[in-house]
Amino acid sequence: MIGAIAGDIIGSVYEHRPIKSKDFPLFHPRSTFTDDTVLTIAVADAILRSRSYCDSIREIGKRYPGAGYGGSFSHWLHSDDPQPYNSWGNGSAMRVSPIGFAFASEFEVLEEAKKSAEISHNHPEGIKGAQATALAVFLARSGSDKEGIRAKIAGRFGYNLRRTVEEIRSNYSFDISCQGTVPEAIVAFLDSKSYEDAIRNAISLGGDSDTLACIAGGIAEAFYGGVPVDIQEKVREILPEDLWEITAAFCLKYVQEGRRIR
Repeated sequence: MIGAIAGDIIGSVYEHRPIKSKDFPLFHPRSTFTDDTVLTIAVADAILRSRSYCDSIREIGKRYPGAGYGGSFSHWLHSDDPQPYNSWGNGSAMRVSPIGFAFASEFEVLEEAKKSAEISHNHPEGIKGAQATALAVFLARSGSDKEGIRAKIAGRFGYNLRRTVEEIRSNYSFDISCQGTVPEAIVAFLDSKSYEDAIRNAISLGGDSDTLACIAGGIAEAFYGGVPVDIQEKVREILPEDLWEITAAFCLKYVQEGRRIR
């Protein structure tokens, strides 16, 4: 989960200033958390408190009205009667990584990912993106190798995961859809050599950088067995206390690396 948050923070400065290079400072003076982090932590809160995803997302999301939500989601967040709006946007996938860490079977992960998505993103592609991301995290933390993850996700969801980062980068541009973000983020992880390399791969694609790095970062954290301590410490420094408390509690319960800093 910290891996997803760190990816969001690192990618935040490149969301509207895309780059096509892996050579950039890991943290920038303007690095900050965005809606990806707020909603990821809200999903973790729902799991920790055994409450509905809708309730946690709306409660915590409203605390940070300037986090960068899309217009449709912002309307949903502040509505008196929030209804799903058939979105295929990548917001369902960016917030889902805690589910991949918290649940004990593929079936549970897929069901919970669907529940977390369909409160707002009930388009089939929105649900699929959330399920694919959560399942990739689950498989990575459960000991699957990269070829196993590639085969399982591609076979179940139909994503083309046989491309490389280099092949994607040349023609890729900003894309907020699940179908144009999730497979690319998974490839960024699959082509990586470490957690940090996965983040650099994702941002170097030159698209929706914070979300690409958030998705890739959650999977990479699970696969590589954690996030470097210096990156964790930077996350701790940037997050407000209420968001950090939820993050730390979730990591202590579900992610062993959370014991390193508290």
